[in-house]
Amino acid sequence: MSHRDEIPDHDSSEHGMKQATLGRPESNPAGMMDALLAHLRKNHPTACRHWFDGIESLGVANGTLRLLVRESVQLRYLQRACTAMFQEAAQAVTSHLLAVQFVGESEALELTIGAPPAPHGGMGQTGHGALSGGFAGTLAEPEMLLSPDYSFSNYIVGPDNRLAHAAAIAVAKKPGAAYNPLFVHSAVGLGKTHLLQAICQQALRDDSSRRIYFTSCDDFMTRFMEAVQNGQMSSFRHLFRSVDILLIDDIHDLADRERAQEEFFHTFNSLYQAGKQIILSSDASPHEIPHLEERLTSRFTSGLVVRIDRPCFETRIEILRSKARLRGIVVPDDVLSYIAAKIDSNIRELEGAMTRLQSLCVVLEADITMELAKQAIGEPASDGITSNNPTIQQILDTITRFFDVKLVDLLSKRRHKSIALPRQIGMWLARRHTRYSLEEIGGYFGGRDHTTVMHAIRTVDSRRQGDSGLDQDVSRLEQLLVEVKGGDR
Repeated sequence: MSHRDEIPDHDSSEHGMKQATLGRPESNPAGMMDALLAHLRKNHPTACRHWFDGIESLGVANGTLRLLVRESVQLRYLQRACTAMFQEAAQAVTSHLLAVQFVGESEALELTIGAPPAPHGGMGQTGHGALSGGFAGTLAEPEMLLSPDYSFSNYIVGPDNRLAHAAAIAVAKKPGAAYNPLFVHSAVGLGKTHLLQAICQQALRDDSSRRIYFTSCDDFMTRFMEAVQNGQMSSFRHLFRSVDILLIDDIHDLADRERAQEEFFHTFNSLYQAGKQIILSSDASPHEIPHLEERLTSRFTSGLVVRIDRPCFETRIEILRSKARLRGIVVPDDVLSYIAAKIDSNIRELEGAMTRLQSLCVVLEADITMELAKQAIGEPASDGITSNNPTIQQILDTITRFFDVKLVDLLSKRRHKSIALPRQIGMWLARRHTRYSLEEIGGYFGGRDHTTVMHAIRTVDSRRQGDSGLDQDVSRLEQLLVEVKGGDR
C-alpha cells in the first residue's frame, strides 16, 4: 500500500476526525458504516434502501474496504449495481483512495482464517448454481439482475393482482408441480417483472441448489442469433434447457421472429417434458400476441394464464407506502392519497413520482408536504384557478375536519354512509367553487369518473331540498371555505 493510501492512527490533517473514525480497520467498523450511509443518503438518496442498514464493515486491508452482506440476492445486487457508489462514499468519508468489495459470509470466513479470497465480484460465495441467469459454462454474463426490492414481501396484493400473486407463490414453492407454464400478462408497468423476480428469490431461498435462468425475450433472441453465427448452438441449448426454472420476461417480443419461435418451441418442449418450470410474462394474452405460431399459443395456454389489472386507489396508496418504506422515508397519509388519486395509470409512474418527491426533499432540504408533492408530479403550487377560488386540498381538509373522517377513507372506495355523504358534498363543493372539470374533480376524489361526480352533485342538490340539517351543513362548509380562503390573503 502506498503512502497516500495509508490509514493513519491519529489526526494528521483537516480530515483528521474522519480518519480517526476509521483509524485501524478494526477500530470502529460501526462508525465507518454510519458515516458511509450518511454520505449515501445525502448524495444518492434515491438509490438508498432501508436494508443497507444490515451491511457490516469488516475493516480495511490492503487499500480495500470489505463490506459483509449476508443475504445472497442483496450481495449480488450490490456487487453489480452499487460498487462505484459505495466506493465514492468510502473515499469521501476517509479522504483516501479506497476500493470497496462486497463479500458474503463464506468469503468473510475465508478472509478471517487467512484463506485466499474469492475473485473480486465473483459468485463463489453465494452458493447458488444459477442466479438471475448464469452458471458454469454459460455463453455470457446474464442480462437480468434480481433486485432485492422485487420480493414477495414487497409485493402489494389487491383485487387487481390477487390471482397472479397466489399463482406465483404456488409456483415458487413447488416448481413444475403447481402451474406449468405460468403465463402472466398485463399492460406495461403493473408488476409482472416484480412477480417473476419474487419467484426467483423465493425459489432460491427454499433450495439454493436450484438452477434458475431469468432473462428477457430480447436477450433470448440475441443469444440465439449469436449462437447461430458463432456455431455455438450446443452451448446455447445447454444454457436454456438444463435449468430447473426458466423465466422469460416480455415473451411478446417473439412476434414475427420465426426462427426464434422455432427454437423457443423446442426449448419449451424440452423443459416441459422434463418437468421443469416455465414462467412467462407478456404485455398481451397468448391469443393477442400478433404473428405468434399457433403451436406456441397452444403451449402458453396449456397451464395457467393470469392477468394483472390496474391497481385500485387503496392498492396504489399501499404501493406508495411500500416504496417509501423501502427508501427509508416518511410520507404523510394525505400526500400518499393525493399522489394515488392523481396517478392511476401504472406502478412505474407511481415509483417515478416517489423518486421525484424524495429528490426534491433532499435538494430543497424540506419536509415532505402536500406542496412538495404537487411539485413532484408537475402540479401548480395552488389548485385554484384564480385567487378567489378555494383549492381542492382546502376543500378536502375542510370536509375531513367538519365530518371527522380520514382523508384516506374519503378518497377510498368505501361506500358507508359516514364516508359516502361527505365525499359527495366535497365533490359538490369542488364543482361549485372551483373551475375544474368533472373529470378533474373525480381524479382528486380517488380517481373516480365524471359520472360519479355528476351523481354526487345531483344527490346533494336533491337532498338539500328535503333535509334542512344537510342544507345547514353545506352552507356552513361554504362559509368555512370563505374563511379559509380569506386567511390565505
